[in-house]
Parts: sequence; structure tokens; C-alpha cells
Amino acid sequence: QVQLVESGGGLVQTGGSLRLSCAASGSTFNIRSMAWYRQAPGKRRELVAHISSSGSIDYMTYATAVKGRFTISRDNFKNTADLQMNSLKPEDTAVYYCNAETDQGAEYWGQGTQVTVSS
Repeated sequence: QVQLVESGGGLVQTGGSLRLSCAASGSTFNIRSMAWYRQAPGKRRELVAHISSSGSIDYMTYATAVKGRFTISRDNFKNTADLQMNSLKPEDTAVYYCNAETDQGAEYWGQGTQVTVSS
């Protein structure tokens, strides 16, 4: 079992920045990849950024809407995954969820953290 706890959400003006952090605990040695998703009111949950590691190399992918503005990073020693969000827009407003996938294919989710960008 893996437990995920997000932090760092809040209210920010357009153009501002926020940094989300996800702390993993439990069977963290099984984690193969981590990701951030978001879900806006009335919309489906969507992938924002994904990071996986092979040895010392990290592989990151981003949704088109956030590419160039958001950066995902992972600290395998601290078992954390952060999402640095810059140049925020009102359409970035959503609940952001941390996700972890294990080597066995199991998926775990955090409770979510609200990000609100005012215009």
C-alpha cells in the first residue's frame, strides 16, 4: 500500500506561481512512476504531468495546456513529487491530485488539493 498526501494548493492571481508537493509513504520502493492530475468542476480528471525514472534518468511528459509553464520533479530519497506551476491562468483552476503507479500496476491517489487562479 502507498499513501499520498498533497500540499501547496491555494488562491493565486493570474500570472502567479504555486508549488504543489506530494509525499508518499508506505511501500514506496514499489513506485514506478508518479503523476499529477487535475479535475475542474464539471470536467473529467485529466493528466497534467507524469514522471518516471530509469536509473538516474527521469522522463517527464506534460499535457499540451501546461507545457512550458509547469515542471514536475521527483525526489526518490524523500519520496516526493513536486509540481512547479508558473504563469498560472484561470483555466488552471481545479483540484489537483497526486498519483503513483507501482511495479505491479496498482494505482494510488491522494486526497487532492484545490488550486484557484483569479482573473
